[in-house]
Amino acid sequence: MEYSLIEYIIIILGSFIAGCINTLAGSGSAITLAILTEVMGLPGNVANGTNRIGVVAQGGLSSYVFHKNGKLDLKIGLPIIVFVTIGSLFGVYVATIISNDQFKEVFKYIMVLMLVVILVNPKRWLTQSEDPKPISLWIGIPLFLAVGFYGGFIQMGMGIFFLAVLVLASRFDIIQGNAIKAFTVTFYTVFVIIIFQLNGLIDWKAGLLLAVGQMVGGYVTAEFASNYKGADVWAYRILVLIVIVVILKLFGLFDLLNL
Repeated sequence: MEYSLIEYIIIILGSFIAGCINTLAGSGSAITLAILTEVMGLPGNVANGTNRIGVVAQGGLSSYVFHKNGKLDLKIGLPIIVFVTIGSLFGVYVATIISNDQFKEVFKYIMVLMLVVILVNPKRWLTQSEDPKPISLWIGIPLFLAVGFYGGFIQMGMGIFFLAVLVLASRFDIIQGNAIKAFTVTFYTVFVIIIFQLNGLIDWKAGLLLAVGQMVGGYVTAEFASNYKGADVWAYRILVLIVIVVILKLFGLFDLLNL
């Protein structure tokens, strides 16, 4: 499929913004999925699979930058990576056999709950932690399996839920949490892509085009988050803003305002 100049601008600029958002908060896939379906004209299930190409590209580069700047500790994050990955494999299997449209109806109420969690006692999100405390296996394993399942199933909004578990339950600071999140999502999404590809649900041309903007956005934002002292505060502010925007969109309030 050929795109007009305006469409190319929307694709590259939108994917760049999505890469920035995904690196500091989450829900960048709300932008890329909209581009894939509304601009590129892909069916929903193909868009869901194709979207993962940019996720891997952006997450891989962001992970490298976080690691280079000493923000990514894979030793501490290894159990998290394993259980989230296991959960994602179950999630992607479900995504290949059923539509995700019905789940989106539930998703908007989950996001409202998430906004309440984020806004109650903001200091919890800005705690500086040199030594994250592992949570009980009885709590941690179900949580990370559930986060992984959700990420494998639809991805959109997964970063917000994952970050909440890492910061509020595992006591990572918000920048460390973003680093673990970036690597974990990149790692499991490689397997997710393979499964989607085996089911013929990926458009590589569209996915690689989006990946360009997402990589640049992820790189720039990871450098900022790693080196700017006030990055944790900005990460929190952006997280709140993104959740509010997603909620307004999901409940159709933008449509009422003709936006």
